[in-house]
Amino acid sequence: MSLRDQLQTALKEAMKAKEADRLSTLRLINAAIKDRDIANRGEGGEGVIAEGEILAVLGRMVKQRQESARAYEEGGRLELAEKEQAEIKIIEEFLPRQLDGAEVEAAIAAAIAEVGATSIRDMGKVMGVLKAKYTGQMDFGAVGPKIKDRLG
Repeated sequence: MSLRDQLQTALKEAMKAKEADRLSTLRLINAAIKDRDIANRGEGGEGVIAEGEILAVLGRMVKQRQESARAYEEGGRLELAEKEQAEIKIIEEFLPRQLDGAEVEAAIAAAIAEVGATSIRDMGKVMGVLKAKYTGQMDFGAVGPKIKDRLG
């Protein structure tokens, strides 16, 4: 079952169960995917984004909510922070399992070996390999500095 189908099934189940918070979050996910579909059409694509792009959209949604939750906590708005955390849990149901630190290090080492990277100029190739294999499974913002350390 494709990720789009899983999202539609979950949306229908949330409607039937009258789970308002879950339904709201699932609708936000669908809206974000549709926005990306429309943007893809504007860029000359066929209008339907691939599974990897959907995972990237979900990853961005999680990151946005983590930042919002942190800001709410710093501002003393704990009820809003809890709402963001609840949305993160729902979005993460559709993401693959996140790699732990050791798995990320092993993936970086394998990608460097695969492309034969020797200097910082090869960083783009390494990131390309990692994004192709591990989209939605690691935070690429945190991976960049680790690659720089190894290649620099």
